[in-house]
Amino acid sequence: MLIANFLIVEDTLYPADVIHVIAGEEYRTNYAIHVYEQGLGKRLFFTGGWCKTHQYNHGMHGKEIAIGQGVSPEAIAFDDSEVTSTYMEAEKLKEWVERNPYPIRSVIIISDPFHMRRVRWAYRKVFGDRIQLQMAPVPFELTPYQRTWWKDRESRQNVREEYSKLIYYVFRYQYSWGGVKDWLASLDTE
Repeated sequence: MLIANFLIVEDTLYPADVIHVIAGEEYRTNYAIHVYEQGLGKRLFFTGGWCKTHQYNHGMHGKEIAIGQGVSPEAIAFDDSEVTSTYMEAEKLKEWVERNPYPIRSVIIISDPFHMRRVRWAYRKVFGDRIQLQMAPVPFELTPYQRTWWKDRESRQNVREEYSKLIYYVFRYQYSWGGVKDWLASLDTE
């Protein structure tokens, strides 16, 4: 149990300037809309370009879902640039924050429960302490994963992959340089 619990990072949420939805399954978008409707964010920001698996641009698709659920288009921003990692999504958010005419001081980040440790690591690496980051994993009951991960094949696989990716991130983005860094960058995939 503790093995997977380490991966789950969940903050007590308070109102933020932006809710950032990491590209992925639609339940992430739906949960972000729920958080937005609770008054916890002023805007929604979606990242993720063309996805071979889903056959759509994640950013635009998130915007369409949000508008379809009654969110004002003025409260939605997106970046449909191609991204191959969560780290790149953090970089896209940072670019948008720096271009934004309104000051952004806090961000709620939405993703899968077992993904959140790596998300927090990557976003802290990209932003430092300039912006307050709040981690908001989608509740397990809205995902295909189970808190009792050892009882479910998909959840076990997700936990295993997240540990591999977390180790990869530490080496890729913190402890590599030169040719090793270039080689690790060549391993980034969607």
